[in-house]
Amino acid sequence: MKLHGNPMSTCTRKVLTVLAEKGHEVEFINIDLMKHEQKTPEHIARQPFGVVPALELDDGFVMYESRAISRFLDRTLPGPSLTPADPKAYALMEQFIGVEQSYFSGPAMKIVMERFRGTNNEENVAKGREGLKRPLEVLDAALANRPYLAGNDFTLAEVCFAPYMEYLFAMGEKDTVAPYKNVMAWWDRVSNRPSVKKAAGR
Repeated sequence: MKLHGNPMSTCTRKVLTVLAEKGHEVEFINIDLMKHEQKTPEHIARQPFGVVPALELDDGFVMYESRAISRFLDRTLPGPSLTPADPKAYALMEQFIGVEQSYFSGPAMKIVMERFRGTNNEENVAKGREGLKRPLEVLDAALANRPYLAGNDFTLAEVCFAPYMEYLFAMGEKDTVAPYKNVMAWWDRVSNRPSVKKAAGR
């Protein structure tokens, strides 16, 4: 099994977190984003949108999209399940994966990329912070009476949020999250998980 990705990529880190949770090693093929290797014909053949990651199985099966890869690996690899068996907990997991995809990752990355590139357009940063307010409020309310988004267990919902949270804190945005005490406590639990540390290179 080969994972074509980049260790700095949020989407690659989701997959790396699942692999770490499962205790499974793969051949990691580094795609140099600065050299635009993600746009080469051979990578486009694996990932037609020219981004990372892509997963290549030993039988030649290739798939892309980090959330789909994460679900696939969780279902097919041995190790602890990251998908709840209880239907309601499963629904909550999928609900919050949707929240991450639709409402959280966009404004988070608006901030992160301004800081990462050094462009520091404060208008864009302010828009990102404003965009994070509602999803953070929603997460904070959800976490008021449970340790994780889907209930008592770490699931793929945490896997999907973790890379964006990691970067927000790395880029000095702790004060953006700090008013949401339940989110802060949740992130303390999630960020100290060995799989999350490994995926982030900590």
